[in-house]
Amino acid sequence: MRILLWHVHGAWTDAFVRGRHEYFVPVSAEGAPWGLGRAGRPWPSVTEVPLERLASAQPDVVVLQRPEEIPIVRRQLGSRVPAVYVEHNAPRDTAAGSRHPLAGQDVVRLVHVTHFNALMWDNGIAPVEVVPHGIPDPGERYTGELAAGATMINEPVRRARVTGADLLPGFREIAPVHVFGMGTGQLPGGQGDVPPPRLHDELARRRVYLHPARWTSLGLSLLEAMHLGMPVVVAAATEAPSTVPPEAGVVSADVSVLARRFRELIHEPDFAVLAGKAAREHVLRHHGLGAFLARWDHLLDETVPALEGAR
Repeated sequence: MRILLWHVHGAWTDAFVRGRHEYFVPVSAEGAPWGLGRAGRPWPSVTEVPLERLASAQPDVVVLQRPEEIPIVRRQLGSRVPAVYVEHNAPRDTAAGSRHPLAGQDVVRLVHVTHFNALMWDNGIAPVEVVPHGIPDPGERYTGELAAGATMINEPVRRARVTGADLLPGFREIAPVHVFGMGTGQLPGGQGDVPPPRLHDELARRRVYLHPARWTSLGLSLLEAMHLGMPVVVAAATEAPSTVPPEAGVVSADVSVLARRFRELIHEPDFAVLAGKAAREHVLRHHGLGAFLARWDHLLDETVPALEGAR
């Protein structure tokens, strides 16, 4: 199958293009947001296609991710190419009252990445599917040799309360907290935007992974940390309570409970190792790459049924 999609979310795209299909991403001299292309990513299954010549990719299906992509696709491809729409985010305004941009149509499937997001968006008459995240396994790398916490937050100063970055000072009273991601240089313990695989090695040296986000979709960074074998301390918000088992660390909306378990994990490295193993076992079972790609294959086969019979 020939699939056209924009390179919007790097980590999600990295998992998606590991399937058995041909993938095409728009590229332009201006780059992001509409023509980022591969952006140097080692994706052998991905071909760049000029933004102004999307029809040259001859796609069998389009995977949309932003409302603004719809007129671009219609202008260049018309309505003959089937499409699905992936919603990566939880609603940003009033959660239970946020109407999705695709809610008024019943043709394009609306695919949410978590059941929480599907619940909170007003999806209207749009046909809804949920395909949970799956990521490539970076391997069990946990050593926990540094008695410190680690977290991954992009732009923590600007997005303080949304990402829970404002909660980090309380954890720093217990142990150092090293923050990885874009725009972290202004924070105590800021490590900057470290690329994988070095990022995974550095995270795995820290004893505990913190996920303090109040209102984000399920963070792929949390799933990465669990894959590494890290014990996790997680704010009980959005999809997190159904993603992290209690034996993997702690999930709570009580900050004092989070702080207490963070302290225990920091000071009891043997217990931290056991919690990290439980985290890894759980995430491999529920968010492995194989299951993610299989779910997408099934959905795409239903979207483009003529090709299913031809294979």
